Amino acid sequence: MKTYIRQRFFRLLWNRLHGLPRLLQVVVGPRQVGKTTLAKQILDRWKGPKLYETADQPTPPTVLWIQKQWDDARRLVSMGKQEVLLILDEVPKIPRWSEVVKKLADEDADRDIKLRVVLLGSSALLMQRGLSESLAGRFELHRHPHWSFRECEECFGLSADEYLYFGGYPGALALRKDEDRWKSFVRDSLIETVLSKDVLLVSPVSKPALLRQAFGLAIAYPAEIVSYQKMLGTLQDAGNTTTIASYLRLLSNAFLICPLERFSGSRVKQRGSTPKILVLDNALVTAMLETNFKATRKDTALWGRLTENAVGAQLYWHVQDTGGNLFYWRDRQDEVDFVFTRGRQIVAVEVKSGRSDSFHGLSAFGRRYPVAKRMIVTSAKEFLSRESSETLAEYMDYQVALNRFRDKKDVITTGKKLRKHLG
Repeated sequence: MKTYIRQRFFRLLWNRLHGLPRLLQVVVGPRQVGKTTLAKQILDRWKGPKLYETADQPTPPTVLWIQKQWDDARRLVSMGKQEVLLILDEVPKIPRWSEVVKKLADEDADRDIKLRVVLLGSSALLMQRGLSESLAGRFELHRHPHWSFRECEECFGLSADEYLYFGGYPGALALRKDEDRWKSFVRDSLIETVLSKDVLLVSPVSKPALLRQAFGLAIAYPAEIVSYQKMLGTLQDAGNTTTIASYLRLLSNAFLICPLERFSGSRVKQRGSTPKILVLDNALVTAMLETNFKATRKDTALWGRLTENAVGAQLYWHVQDTGGNLFYWRDRQDEVDFVFTRGRQIVAVEVKSGRSDSFHGLSAFGRRYPVAKRMIVTSAKEFLSRESSETLAEYMDYQVALNRFRDKKDVITTGKKLRKHLG
């Protein structure tokens, strides 16, 4: 893979490392999306003294290791007038890491020590636990998601169809010409590592086999509404819906899936609603299929679900970036794929991967919530070439195509026009 810099994330982290206050910069996100690579790119461009160390060792170090690296960086500060950059990778692997980091960061603030610190970790659950327990008010969070279509197109030359199938894990994309090898990499180096290290070794799971079954069920129904009762009937030794819901939350915290709640305008009704399963990268779905890319592309129903799922995943990361909430909506036979809310703003998003003139869901949603914006995301040329748009205008306020804006380097569902529309 050629050298590629994720400019948006690079610029944000770079800018936060300059100016006051000197807050801890914490980078979180799924495994294998290039968090360490980007941190090293920051390190290479840093003009002053710098230090990079990783706790990814055969035997995990103790908190004394953190103290030593911090002291080494402080000595560099004392030797000159320039600020020093310290990057510590895989810190959450160290027991009680957040407690010692809190102590050291507070000492630096009290003494006005010119030290900039970046913390990274591949275990999202461990990182999140440490941040919530000890470091409140001392850090800025950088969420690095799976790669977008634009990034994959620029770096790997992926087409939109290839992106919808192979997803946005850069390390895996280098192997996509050999599909069997690509699938093995995703299953063994991504899925298995997250399940065994990030989930089972971090959180108390009374039924590990059930957790794996829950993940297998989730990726079998991307962008589909699956009731807890159906899950109980499908999974072996499932226990009750509370157990299933807790396991889905664990998988969500590990950046694998996200169970979306139904939008009703009332938080009370939304809690405990039948979830819509959103898989956060299509590679997690397609790597488990028995069919290949060409066969999957010909399966209209499956391809439609993959398209909807990819759009939903991009909206999920948009919400993580900007705040707000993401839901789906259904009322009897009427359904809207996604509902984005932030404050009083409501945006209904319908995804069409093929030719369809049915917009009953958007229309019904508009009648129920007149203040809502309505949008369709489509790659179908039929929507773009019709002589009259009056019929479509009755159902939507905005229109985005997956392929139409590619020459402008816009990203699937997160291009300039969609970002502007979502505010």
